Amino acid sequence: MNSLPFGKSGKWFRGNLHTHSTGSDGRKTPAQVCSLYRRRGYDFISLTDHFLEGYGWQVTDSTPYRCDGFTTIIGAELHAPKTELGGTWHILAVGLPKNFPATGKRETGPQLAGRAARAGAYIATAHPAWYDLTDRDVLSIKSANAIEIYNTTCNQHNGKGDSVGYLDRLLSKGHRYHGIATDDAHFQSDRPDHCQNWVMVRSNRLEPESLLSALHAGRFYSSQGPEIHHVKIDRRRKKVNVRTSPIRAIQMSGRGAGAAYHIARSDVTSVQLDLNRVQGYARVTVIDKRGRRAWTNPFWL
Repeated sequence: MNSLPFGKSGKWFRGNLHTHSTGSDGRKTPAQVCSLYRRRGYDFISLTDHFLEGYGWQVTDSTPYRCDGFTTIIGAELHAPKTELGGTWHILAVGLPKNFPATGKRETGPQLAGRAARAGAYIATAHPAWYDLTDRDVLSIKSANAIEIYNTTCNQHNGKGDSVGYLDRLLSKGHRYHGIATDDAHFQSDRPDHCQNWVMVRSNRLEPESLLSALHAGRFYSSQGPEIHHVKIDRRRKKVNVRTSPIRAIQMSGRGAGAAYHIARSDVTSVQLDLNRVQGYARVTVIDKRGRRAWTNPFWL
C-alpha cells in the first residue's frame, strides 16, 4: 500500500478500470468498447458491467477481445443494499472470476465486496460523491483497496464526479487507500463519457495477472492527461523531487491543512517540494495548462 511505481522495473501501461457495455446498460457491445479503447491508445481495460439479476448475473467475458498489445481484466460493478441513505451500493471489482456467484438475497454491500476480494479482485468504492456516501459507508467496505477519486460520467451526470475529498479526509484519519480515476463510460449519445480518465500501471508484462498484481501493490498513478515520469522521496533532506510532462502547477497534500505547492507562469517539467510542510501522509497532484490533472497514490511519512 506504500509502494509508488516510480523507479520500479517494468513498463507503463494505460488502462481504464470502469467501463460498461451492452452486457448491462452501455450503448456499445463488448467488442466495440474494447476496439474503441484499443484504437485510442489504451493497453488494457476492465469491462465492469452491472452485476445484477436483471442482466442475468453475468460477468462480461472480455477475453475474446484480447490481442497483441491489448488485454482485458475481467471485472464487474457489484450492487447490494443498502447505504446509509438507503441506496444501492456501487462497488468496483476488478479481477473477478467469470463464474462469480450471484449476489445472495441477504448479502450486504460490505459482505459482497469481501467475497469479491477473497476471489482475488481489486476493490474500489465507486464514485462516493455521486450518491453521497457517508464516511461510515466507505469505511464499512473493509476489503476496499481504493476510492474512485474521479469519474467522468458522474461529473457529467450531476457534477459530483470528484471524490478526492473522501480520500484525503480518510487518509488524514489514518486509513489507507489508493485513488483511481475512471471513465465509467456508458457511451451516451449526448455526451462524451470515454477516454478522459485513466490509470498508468507499472507492470513487468501486459498480462491480466501482472497488471492486477501491480494494482494491488499500488504501482500506478491516475491521470486526465499529464504524465508523471518520476517521484523521488529524499527522506533525509525532507524533499520530494518530481519530474513530469509540461505542467503549470503542482500540489502536495497531507494531513489536515498541510500542503506544499508550486505554480509556474509557463510550463515546467521538474519541481522540488518540501516534505516538512505535510504530516501523516503525502500525495502529489499535477495540473497542466488545460486544467487536466494527474494524481499519485499516497505515501506515508
